Formats: sequence, structure tokens, C-alpha cells
Amino acid sequence: MQTGGQILAACLAKQGVRRIFGVPGESYLAVLDALVDHPEIALIGNRNEGGAAFMACAHGELTGAPGICFVTRGPGATNASIGVHSAMQGSVPMILFIGQIAREMRGREAFQAVDYRAFFGPIAKWVVEVDSPDRLPEIIARAFVVAQSGRPGPVVVALPEDMLTDMSDARPAPPVKLAEAAPSVDAIHELRRLLGRAERPLIVLGGGGWSAQGRADLAGFAEANHIPVATAFRFQDLIDHFSPSYCGDVGLGKTKAMRQALDEADLIFALNIRFGENTTDGYALWPVPRMGKVLVHSHASDAELGKIYQADLPIHAHPNALMAVLKGMDMRGAWADWCARCHEGYRASLTIPPQPGTLDMGRVVAHLQAVLPEAAILANGAGNFAIWSNKYFRFGPKARLLAPQSGAMGYGLPAAIAAKLECPDVPVVCFAGDGDFQMNLNELGTAMQHGAMPIVLIVNNGTYGTIRMHQERSYPARVSFTDIDNPDFVALARAYRAHAEQVTRTEDFPAAFARACASPTGAVLELVIDPESLTPGQTLSQMRAAGEAKNRI
Repeated sequence: MQTGGQILAACLAKQGVRRIFGVPGESYLAVLDALVDHPEIALIGNRNEGGAAFMACAHGELTGAPGICFVTRGPGATNASIGVHSAMQGSVPMILFIGQIAREMRGREAFQAVDYRAFFGPIAKWVVEVDSPDRLPEIIARAFVVAQSGRPGPVVVALPEDMLTDMSDARPAPPVKLAEAAPSVDAIHELRRLLGRAERPLIVLGGGGWSAQGRADLAGFAEANHIPVATAFRFQDLIDHFSPSYCGDVGLGKTKAMRQALDEADLIFALNIRFGENTTDGYALWPVPRMGKVLVHSHASDAELGKIYQADLPIHAHPNALMAVLKGMDMRGAWADWCARCHEGYRASLTIPPQPGTLDMGRVVAHLQAVLPEAAILANGAGNFAIWSNKYFRFGPKARLLAPQSGAMGYGLPAAIAAKLECPDVPVVCFAGDGDFQMNLNELGTAMQHGAMPIVLIVNNGTYGTIRMHQERSYPARVSFTDIDNPDFVALARAYRAHAEQVTRTEDFPAAFARACASPTGAVLELVIDPESLTPGQTLSQMRAAGEAKNRI
């Protein structure tokens, strides 16, 4: 006989869990005690449950295996909800375990009680509370299947504390096996027919569940058939940007060349994407529910097919299974010139005009491109600063991007730490705005404690840049609530034993970055940029003038 906590720990070990993120709580002490007997599972102590959930989400994004997070009831669970939301919007496998009130206290609004099914139901794939330790093997196995199957996403498991101390003779289930939906013969035949009639096909790529082989098969298929490929919002690392088929990202701030490609394409092959707001420009890019072009939409989950747009050919197939069938197939049409034109449009969009001030982020990104190895990992949270890494850094076949589909500020630092834990020998660079960084800067303590400090680039302009941009465009010269009085970032980072410097001139960045890379304790570089440099190609003053002109009309 074993306690529920011991059975749960054994179940996690059986499923191959190697790392747990979280903040300790008295509601799941029985699990913490049981994990002492499983040294193969590392416990990563976070400083806030939101940071822990972000790390679990990033782990799932990077590895494809569910990121595991443990938090206590009530405030711990609600703090962690931001990571659950990010995992759901990003199609990332994750499992959040929550210590829960004792079963006999249900319905009494006990201390820190929350109805987790009601709270997490809209933002998780499955929410369950375990009533008996006898059912732990069943429920844990199902949680791993649900988190990884179809469209990957988060699962929430509540653990009543008295259940964790009850005794049972239940034994862990074996490692789960996952099914991948494969395309039908008829679907492949129809895809060939529709492509044969197209003059300007365009693949729009995204979603979760991709393997390295699946990505390689995709690139091979697109290149052999001269089909241009665009990536959905923050899925830039799914294809090599140096591929002759790559033509940019269909996210926020679409380039002129990308818009032209989307307008001119007569067939859209939506490959494993959900049609989100940012990819579709608020669903205005194409009319709903028929986009006015031939649409082929494939997805690992049948629930995404027909959800927004009605496809001429819906294909229920896992992306890896679909590409395994398509690789090597000759579906070429007279598209070579079209593909070359789309790729050249992307290459031309990489030209960055000089930025105002003494520190030019365009030249910073160019230096990173030159010195980082091809297997580097970049992470970011949300804000205009992310444009630099998302739009102007070219991801090779081994580079990875960890970025929040949900637009959550504060994601970048926890994600970078999670990446450093998983890939300690790979350079990990976090792009953070000054406001974004302060959402989770306390996770520097986690990095310090576990020896997993990345290189953090704080792009400091003293304002919430994205909101200031919209403010100037809509309410010019009426600034409120967007300025930030920042701390001494260098002193703060040094308190966490990291190498830290402030950089104010472009020419000083290469040497500072070299010192950051050489630091055995990671580094924080504060990059002080001109507030005029809110977004590439348009200054703050220009935004304000455009807003004033708009208001006069």
C-alpha cells in the first residue's frame, strides 16, 4: 500500500517526467515527500506561480512533451492561470497539478477554495479533480494523452490534500502511446487536384505537435514543389528562413510583401494552423466563413476544421503524418517564379532603416545573426521590442523561438530559463522590454538557484511601447499611464549574481555581448534606446503626427 502522493510521483516517473516547475504549498506536501524518493525528477523552485506555469509552457513548446507544474490551491492556482491560457492559445502540451482543499470541505467556501472546473474550464483542454488514489494511474495517463493528442494543450488536475494521504494499492500505468491521425487517400488525391489548378498557392504553417522530422519533411515538400511558405503568428521557427520557399510571417505587422503574397495567392494551404486574430488581422484579412480563395485546411484536431473558415478541402491529419505522406510527392506546377518572388519579397523586408538615438536595434540584431550558432534559442514576451527578434532574426533549421501566442508580457524570461535547463550547452537569448522584464524579473532567482541563467537583453525605452504606439495613433499628445520609472537594472541583475552591463551605443554592443556569452553565470544587458524608436520604420513623432492628422479629418 502507498499514499496517493507516492502513487502520483510514481505515475509521473513512469511517464518520463524529468522536471517539475512550481512553488511549494502545504496542500500537496504528500507529493513533495514522495518525490524525495524520485531523484530522477528535478524540482525547479520558482518565485511565483505565474513564472512556474510559463516555464512549464515553454518546456512543452520546446520539447513537445507536457511541461509539468505544481502549485498550491487558491492564489497559487489563480497565479498559474496565465501559463494555462498561454499554453492553450499556443497549442502547447502542459499539465498543471493543483493542491486542493480536503474533500469533506467542498461546498463550504473553505480557505483558498476554488471550483477549478469552472475557473479553468474555458482555457484548458480538460479539468479534473481526483476523488480517490485508486484512480490516479487512470487519470494521470489520460492527462498525458489529452495534453498531447489532437491540438496539444493544457490539462488541469486538482488533488485534494486528504486524497494524497489516503492509502491504495494502485500501480502506475505504462507510458502512454499517442495516435496521429493520417490523411486519407481521397484527401491526398483531392489536394493534388486542387494544387494542379492553382497558379499561386501559398502554405501558411503553424500549430503544435511538430517533430523535427515533420518540419524537415515539410521543407522538403515545399522546396521540391516550389511552393512558398509563410508562418502563422510566432511560429517562425517551424521552417528554415534561408529556404527558397520561406516568405515571411503572417502575424502582427505584416510586411507589404507579405500582404501582397496573401492578396495574390489563389490557394491557401492552411497547414495545422488555427485561424487566430493576429494571423487574420482580426478576421478581416479574408471574409468569414468563405475566404474567397481555394482553402485547404489540415489540422491534427477535427475541432479546428470549419471552426472559422469553411475549407474546400478539410484534412483531418496530424502534421507529421501528413508530411510523411507528402514528402517526395511531385505536385509541381508553374510556380517557380511565384515562389522566388515571394522569397525575394521576404528578403527585401529585412532591410532596416537606421533607428533614432545612439543604440540601433537593427544593428544589434544583425550582430546576433552573425555570431549566434544555428542551434540558438530565442525567447521573448510581449511588446514592440519583440518585433526585432520576431521579424528581423532569420531562424535556421536548428534555431528555436519561444514566444507567447497569448501576447502575455513576462513570458520571455521564464521561457529562456526553462530552455537553459533543458539545453544547458545551447546559447539562449531572451529579448525583454523594460515593462515586460519587470513582470517576472524575480525568476532571476530561479535561474541563479538552478544554474540556468540565459543572456537577457532588456530593451529599455522607459515606456510600455506597444500601448504608447496605439495611444499616439488614437489619442496623440495625450500620454497617460504608459511611462515607466525603471530601477537600476544592472544593480538588480548583479544582486542575482549575473554579469550585467548597460549599453547605450551601438558600437559598444558586440564587446558587451561577447562578455555576456563568456559569463558562467549568465548575463543581463540593459540596452537603452531612444523612446522615438518605438517600432522599426516609424518614430514616435511620426505616429503622433499621423494620429493628429487622423483626428483632424
